Amino acid sequence: MRFASTLVFCLLALAARAQGVLTFESTDHDFGKVPEGTMATYEFKFKNTGNQPIVIASAQASCGCTTPEWTKAPVMPGKSGVIKAVYNSAGRPGVFAKTVTVMSNATDSNKILSLKGTVLTKEELRATLTPAQLAASPRLVLERSSYDFGRIEVGQQSIARIGVRNNGPKDLVLSTLSSPCYCVGYRAAPAPIKPGQSVVVELVYAQRTVGAAAEEVKISSNDLHGDTKLTLKANVVKDLVPTSLVKESGSSVPFK
Repeated sequence: MRFASTLVFCLLALAARAQGVLTFESTDHDFGKVPEGTMATYEFKFKNTGNQPIVIASAQASCGCTTPEWTKAPVMPGKSGVIKAVYNSAGRPGVFAKTVTVMSNATDSNKILSLKGTVLTKEELRATLTPAQLAASPRLVLERSSYDFGRIEVGQQSIARIGVRNNGPKDLVLSTLSSPCYCVGYRAAPAPIKPGQSVVVELVYAQRTVGAAAEEVKISSNDLHGDTKLTLKANVVKDLVPTSLVKESGSSVPFK
């Protein structure tokens, strides 16, 4: 009887130890100085050092400015996976400290990963760069400084096709668009632009105010020379279809 009890205890102990173990190379990352407007990205690599598969249920960031991605397939014992964290630095100058909570079926079911750094404005960053470092930066050049849509309907989504050239020696990465009206965005996320390459970028404009409009749009990128500005102009009307001058009367007219 004692032997049977001992056997059951050992089997339960073994079952308790039969679990995946989430072992990260590092759970903290310091980006250091980050140029404002860039998407600061880091991959937290881990290995399953346990004896059962690990499934990452979710990874939740402490704020909407951080976007996590993770290995979706089960990570078998001895295999590796990754938690990718992307911090959007646009409009967020200064020191930041964020976390990503990883939830899984591992022994440590809730694992917290930490990110920190300091976002510098382009002006602050330029002051720390040597002429050689600045010359090594991508260089964003627009084919035009303004775009006129002409007459458009209020709320209508209009497309501006803008030529963009990279005159720098490194890939140019366009990030966020900002404007006072919050009515401008990319039609599709632009791909990195190679040195010497010119592409057409499509911007979606949906003005919600009637009248003459002139919106200054700031285009953020990894160009260390500073953000680039583009002015979008339009004559915004309530309705593009003119109201008929001939109106039918609702009253009946007797025959004479």
